[in-house]
Amino acid sequence: MKTVIALALLGTAAAFAPQAKVSQTSTLQASIDPLDPSIGVTAPLGVYDPLGWLDPAKDPANKFATFHARFERRRAVERKHGRVAMIAVVGMLFHNANIEFPGYLSKELGIRFSDIPDGMNGLFSVPLAGLTQIFFFCGVCELAIWPAKNYSGDYGCGYGRPFVANRLEGDELKYKLDMEINQGRAAMLGIFGAMVGEAVTGQTLAEQVASGNLIGYGPP
Repeated sequence: MKTVIALALLGTAAAFAPQAKVSQTSTLQASIDPLDPSIGVTAPLGVYDPLGWLDPAKDPANKFATFHARFERRRAVERKHGRVAMIAVVGMLFHNANIEFPGYLSKELGIRFSDIPDGMNGLFSVPLAGLTQIFFFCGVCELAIWPAKNYSGDYGCGYGRPFVANRLEGDELKYKLDMEINQGRAAMLGIFGAMVGEAVTGQTLAEQVASGNLIGYGPP
């Protein structure tokens, strides 16, 4: 079972891997704005702006600053949701591979981390006190540590080299920002697909892989 899950992990990682880096000219500015609409642009859609938030001609109130701010807000939300989804996918794969934290989640209630089931049922197995701690931790991050009002998404943690002071510029920074947005999009689809698969089959990812019943299209 663990071998199969490990192979699934490798396959998923390969699916999320970025495309080969395309050499770019030196016309990029030394400092790239993380809110630049060109970040994350992929063919064939190009700049996907169906509501025209980046087109001054479609702004009936002639308040382009406010109009453009709507795009910046939603780009920031997309980036943050993508980051959360990437963490969720990694956590799901580890948990389905039976890689658990040692010790107790709640010693008073006698609940070990390994007692929490995989999939959505795990959410309902965490004690109320644990869910409350998670809720408040997310609130502190959202309001103080990584404030939502910071649309740039740059919280001083670096890009690709955590815990090491680094400031990327030019082509390298553009490449990292593109990779983050696109892998975040893939992760949002991935974790949503896993949730749908579990709802359809009634099985966790590990159980689907073991039975060959991926998304309900395997053997009966």
